[in-house]
Amino acid sequence: MSARTAVKSSAAPASQRKTGSPGTAGPLIRVGIGGWTYAPWRDNFYPAGLAQTRELEYASRHLTAIEINSTYHGTQKRTSFAKWRDETPDDFVFSVKASRFATNRRVLAESGESIARFIDSGIAELGPKLGPLVWQFAPTKQFDAEDFEAFLQLLPDSVEGVTLRHVLEVRHDSFLSPDYLKLARKYKAATVYTDSPKFPSMADLSSNFVYARLMDSSEKLTTGYGPKALDTWAAHARTWAAGKAPANLEQLEDKQPAAKRREVFIFFINGAKERAPAAAQALLSRLGWEPQEQVPAKVSAKVPAKKRA
Repeated sequence: MSARTAVKSSAAPASQRKTGSPGTAGPLIRVGIGGWTYAPWRDNFYPAGLAQTRELEYASRHLTAIEINSTYHGTQKRTSFAKWRDETPDDFVFSVKASRFATNRRVLAESGESIARFIDSGIAELGPKLGPLVWQFAPTKQFDAEDFEAFLQLLPDSVEGVTLRHVLEVRHDSFLSPDYLKLARKYKAATVYTDSPKFPSMADLSSNFVYARLMDSSEKLTTGYGPKALDTWAAHARTWAAGKAPANLEQLEDKQPAAKRREVFIFFINGAKERAPAAAQALLSRLGWEPQEQVPAKVSAKVPAKKRA
């Protein structure tokens, strides 16, 4: 695959398939969780009796985005992406975690084949519902400017007529470098901001969107994060959406590139995972967004009435 070019496929262009247009939660802000299949969520997020086959349908009407994580571990079918697209509202967005075979390697410049296989796996079926692609690197992967730029040159700008956006999740302290930031900005890739104490955090702006993965939730709190913390994240989200950088988050540089606005993606992931949906809903509420469906249309008739109530 040639550097920074579109990947071609024999499939019909995404513009010819039924898709929706992206919407917002507040000003360009999307909030969600990682995946939608997790047994503990059937106790505190999904209604009793809801068929597991309808969990994505329900989640996508109570959140505004979901990060697909299964793509990190293995290739998904093109038909699966199309199915997920059709089960969700027109204004819903999926971010997609890229294949680990592209990022978990000693020489990143040699990952072209793995990148192409992931890009051409059918993600374009999501059409306008396709959000950023997340390239996650191992905590042991150190920054090598030459090799890392070679990797960035392999990331395509589009596939099957669908524009691609890339976000880099770097987990080694060596990436806390002006040289890394310069490369990220050169290739217009965002850097994941995380509140996890396990990984380096940098809120420096390097693209026209911001991507945060929040991992410091507590199982002792119903919403994972306390009211003050959620208020703070709502304020950060609004600041990012307005094109600015929050003053009290870790940055390598004092001065950040200005923009009229930026799209914002915030995902509650890991930590106390069972609290993630409640955390996302609490943040969405603070941003003025309300669920599209308060109660699912149908639940299993096998569930006793008392339990359903």
